[in-house]
Amino acid sequence: MADDVIRTFIAVDLPPSVLDALGQISSQLQEKMPATPVRWVDFTKMHLTLKFLGDISAENIAMVEKILQSEASKRQVMEIGIGGIGAFPKERHPRVIWIGVEAPADLFDLRRGIEDGVARLGYNYDKYDFTPHLTLGRISRKASARDVRTVGNVLHDFQVGFIGVARIEAVHLYRSDLKSEGAEYTRLFSAKLTEQDGAGP
Repeated sequence: MADDVIRTFIAVDLPPSVLDALGQISSQLQEKMPATPVRWVDFTKMHLTLKFLGDISAENIAMVEKILQSEASKRQVMEIGIGGIGAFPKERHPRVIWIGVEAPADLFDLRRGIEDGVARLGYNYDKYDFTPHLTLGRISRKASARDVRTVGNVLHDFQVGFIGVARIEAVHLYRSDLKSEGAEYTRLFSAKLTEQDGAGP
């Protein structure tokens, strides 16, 4: 990969209290399926991804920053609710284990605006509808049918209630460097959403 190309994504952050709760859930699941080939996400690095850009040229970074600044300035600070557990493509045949996110329409609008903006730079629209979620772990493609069933059974019996609320005050552009010990994320840019005024409804 050329030095002037970096791997990037756009995301919103989660508060420490939510990250800690996600870490506890991850630990409980790992205890229930110790021998299964699941790659667990480091809970300290969890975030809600709005758009994965992949490899991006250095000269496009400034344009992406302008898009984020523009879209963030049109939206007010918002909150998302976090809770529930599930799997893609389905619970009984899982490949990705996730925690649910309940997001307001404003978050979908923010993401759509960002996607429209980066599409003008030549980045493809996502093939699938945006389904807000937090990835806890990914089942290895080498997992046996028995392993997949084991994970599905655990998820079927495992309950996750409401975890908490995350206040979204900014949207961030992150750099992702893939290393042997896992991905390392570096925040490159942040665009703040507008604060709601103090007026009543």
